[in-house]
Amino acid sequence: MDLNHINTRTETALKSIFSDDFKIGAAVNPLTIRTQEELLAYHFNSITAENEMKFASIHPEEEVYSFDDADRLAAFARKHGMAMRGHTLVWHNQTTDWLFQDHQGQPVSKKVLLERLHSHIQTVVGRYRDDIYAWDVVNEVITDEGAELLRPSKWLDIAGPDFIAKAFEYAHDAAPGAQLFYNDYNESHPEKRDKIYTLVKSLIKQGVPIHGIGLQAHWNLFDPSLDDIRTAIEKYASLGMQLQLTELDMSLFRFEDKRSDLKEPTLGMLEQEAERYEAVFRLLKEYRDVISSVTFWGAADDYTWLDNFPVQGRKNWPFLFDEQHLPKPAFYRIADLYVK
Repeated sequence: MDLNHINTRTETALKSIFSDDFKIGAAVNPLTIRTQEELLAYHFNSITAENEMKFASIHPEEEVYSFDDADRLAAFARKHGMAMRGHTLVWHNQTTDWLFQDHQGQPVSKKVLLERLHSHIQTVVGRYRDDIYAWDVVNEVITDEGAELLRPSKWLDIAGPDFIAKAFEYAHDAAPGAQLFYNDYNESHPEKRDKIYTLVKSLIKQGVPIHGIGLQAHWNLFDPSLDDIRTAIEKYASLGMQLQLTELDMSLFRFEDKRSDLKEPTLGMLEQEAERYEAVFRLLKEYRDVISSVTFWGAADDYTWLDNFPVQGRKNWPFLFDEQHLPKPAFYRIADLYVK
């Protein structure tokens, strides 16, 4: 894509609108850094790898690392003077079976699992020490419902809850200057919010090197409420933690809505989206002293993980820019609020 076309954009850049508030980021992949390069370079000053730094992508076999795609994304960030977040080191998904098994397919010991994790973190975090300023070290280990704090996983089965603290310690050793986050979704729902608070408070009490909480912010037009978002921000901030919105998108559908007939958003939906984004960013700006970055889980509506999820065959339009990378009403609503 010809970056000279950047000069044809007339709207104010998001990174300029929020230059006094927080970084503005987007999740990217090897495809979108080509197809969305103009948009990304103009509007954003931070990126996150969508999948390319997850365990299964970067370390598919015990003796095999696959850095090509992650290196491309890091090079893109350097080329455009962008900050970069690392995502993610420990997760129950997208982690290959070899990590948890010996050569006979039997579960490894806690000692072996932690040794493998240490080696992985030393290698990956060490490689990108000069590129990545913040890592989602541990991702989604908390249950959504019920009395249990931690979700069932091979990590928990083999290592017990110690794996969480160990991951932060290993990451801090590998990159002492990096900011280390616990990251989770449904972070503004009261039950999950309180569990996240409990976990992070316990890590702080143990002296674990954790610096922040990542609010994934996979929200929709209706949920969570602004009051619940505000309460979550204040509760997390009370721990002295830096907060970042790490995976923001705004589905136009309630999660339980199964309709699949729309080929494009209605004007009413676009207006609702604009109102919702305006209200959310008005709230986030109030807390700019504790929120250091807001990252969208994508950049424009031509590419979003919400297409076909949770309804197969359904398109979604969750961002500030449309399928042609043009600003939507939601963008202008935000720009009108905050442009200097």
